[in-house]
Amino acid sequence: MTSWTYHAVMDDILAQPIARLAEAIRRKTVSAVELMEIALSRHAMHGDRLNAYKFLDVEGAIRAARKADELLAHGVAPGPFHGIPISVKDIYGVEGFPTFAGTARQLPDAWSTDAWLVAQLRARGAIPIGKTHTVEFAFGAVGINPHWGTPWNPWDEKVHRIPGGSSSGAGVSLWEGSAFLALGSDTGGSIRIPAAMTGTVGHKLTWGRWPVDGVVPLSSTLDSVGGLTRSVEDAAYLFGAVDPAWGDPEAFLADIATTEITSLRITLPSCLIWDDCPSDISAQIYAALHDLGTAGVHQTDVDGTLLDEAFDHYKRSGIAGAECRDFLEQELPEWLDIVHPTVGHRLEAAIPLSDRAYVSAVEEHHRLMSVADQLFESGPLLVLPSTIITPPPVAELEDMDFYLKTNITALRPTCCISMLGLCAVTIPVGLDRAGMPVSLQLVAAAGADEALLTAALAVERALGTARERLGTPPCA
Repeated sequence: MTSWTYHAVMDDILAQPIARLAEAIRRKTVSAVELMEIALSRHAMHGDRLNAYKFLDVEGAIRAARKADELLAHGVAPGPFHGIPISVKDIYGVEGFPTFAGTARQLPDAWSTDAWLVAQLRARGAIPIGKTHTVEFAFGAVGINPHWGTPWNPWDEKVHRIPGGSSSGAGVSLWEGSAFLALGSDTGGSIRIPAAMTGTVGHKLTWGRWPVDGVVPLSSTLDSVGGLTRSVEDAAYLFGAVDPAWGDPEAFLADIATTEITSLRITLPSCLIWDDCPSDISAQIYAALHDLGTAGVHQTDVDGTLLDEAFDHYKRSGIAGAECRDFLEQELPEWLDIVHPTVGHRLEAAIPLSDRAYVSAVEEHHRLMSVADQLFESGPLLVLPSTIITPPPVAELEDMDFYLKTNITALRPTCCISMLGLCAVTIPVGLDRAGMPVSLQLVAAAGADEALLTAALAVERALGTARERLGTPPCA
């Protein structure tokens, strides 16, 4: 290295945006092997306790980093993620990696080839280093996995608290420092909930914007793919690199970075989500909104009753359960007998897709999406909490009644956004009275991902990144 010493990079690695890391590799001020060694050393320091990964390919990661350096040495033009270590949720297919989807048994080899998003990132130079833990078949919001153990939320050094789910190891891998991008999936909040509970950023794209090919499905009606990142800037970099409308992260960042914070208008919807949000959580969100108002952001109100309707429909419709059970019956029937009761009880109650109740539920989902524009009559952005609970200790969730109550409460501010077909970004803003992360959720209309990321980046630059505003978790 010429401008960074090894230890300086290791000490400061979590503060470096992906764009800067990629530039450093491109300019050869740090090699891909050196960056990979730093990432793996972070895992060696914290991995046994944090338990982010179901599978970690240390030797393969080093080989891939060496190859990345060799390609640069031979003059091959690097992609925007050249040599960047990433983690992948264990419902994605990754060539040569086993897929368990959080279950007790490895899935057939058909699920061990690159999913669409993995292939896109690999083509841009990213190095998948391992598979992060997930809730079984991604069917749960709290993040526990009785088969393989639940990742440790790094914000509590003494108590094993939930990391959020279903992408339960994703945010943990980011704070661990072993990955600089963590792929997840979001059906009712499975990117946004773990991002919020671990103090990272989660972008739930508009449904259908990116293909879900190669990802073990939960709900064909609601599933979307994306990533958890250490900052909004990194989320925008990912979007610009992968989205077919862009394909150039630097150009996308340059395009959205000129937005003045004073041009933003955000709307607070009046709904029961705010009423049910604990005061120590809402206080952190209101403090952030006050800071944004001081910076010049205009704030208005709107009737948010539709959000409550969407939550009620998500809770009672059973769309995800019905579609998950149908997938298992058609593709993995043997797995129905080995699903843990935390997931199995809900699958047993799932209705068949031929049932009129299921058909009606999907029709109501489409109706709700068709009227979602009314939420944006006062402005293009909504703001909501990302979660309305402090992550509880894992041990308390052994009680099934408490588990079910916690699961639906965790979904409360996020699943309504999925049911309405909107896009959203979670942004860490503070810590609650237990010292756990609090995030606000910016929400935009379907298809407005560019505008959403533009606003989110301006908000982050006004408020500060998670590391700047929250500090560093005691276990990271």
